Amino acid sequence: MDTSVWSLAFRRDSKPGIPEVAALTDALQGGDIVVTTGLVLQELLQGFAGPKARDQILERFTVLPFVSPDRDDHIAAADIRNRCRRAGVQVGTIDALLAQLCIRYRLTLLTTDGDFRRIAKQVPFSLWAP
Repeated sequence: MDTSVWSLAFRRDSKPGIPEVAALTDALQGGDIVVTTGLVLQELLQGFAGPKARDQILERFTVLPFVSPDRDDHIAAADIRNRCRRAGVQVGTIDALLAQLCIRYRLTLLTTDGDFRRIAKQVPFSLWAP
């Protein structure tokens, strides 16, 4: 696997042993460069309750480099969202921005969120597949 950004948007209803978790584990243990963004960290922190879970997330994310959007990324993400909407595909603001960051930094996105497969049909970016 090449340099990758991991949305880590593994849904709570995901089944154990899914290939995305194994791929992330392999990447982290195998020395691949794994990056993330503050958007992902914020979503994770908002999704878990309790100081223990918060501290574990913060500790694990400390080692991951961040990519950050700039003004042009926000503009391009709006274009992605509008392009998808015109094609009848509903896309969230954060999902559009994550797709744009993958495009800008030539990253592969690893996620269990099916919304990104719909986005990738409208806007080409690298999406991990088992």
